[in-house]
Amino acid sequence: MAGYRIDRISEDIKREIIAIIRDLKDPRIKGMLTVVKVDVSNDLSYAKVYVSAVEGIEVAKESVKGLKAASGYIRRCLGASSVLHLRKIPELKFIADDSIEKGMELFDKLRDVEDTIKNNED
Repeated sequence: MAGYRIDRISEDIKREIIAIIRDLKDPRIKGMLTVVKVDVSNDLSYAKVYVSAVEGIEVAKESVKGLKAASGYIRRCLGASSVLHLRKIPELKFIADDSIEKGMELFDKLRDVEDTIKNNED
């Protein structure tokens, strides 16, 4: 039962962080930035926020620097959120992730395979 609660809280935090990131003005936070996953510890003290960018891992790493600088503001906004009803807001740790980039590469490979199959049928 506790695992379900942690998963629900993780999704709520993810949704709220996505909304907060849209309003940030830091020039380091750029590109098509996506929060891939949020892992919250069992005691709700810490949360790892995995961030990915369509442009690649370098853009994601640069954006993580800006997010680390704004982590106090993001945490305060999470505490003021009417959706989250938590006594303690977790400490946020932002981590660059390249899953979107790898997903795009996989999609391109699948498209190439599909094209070769169509060409062989003709």
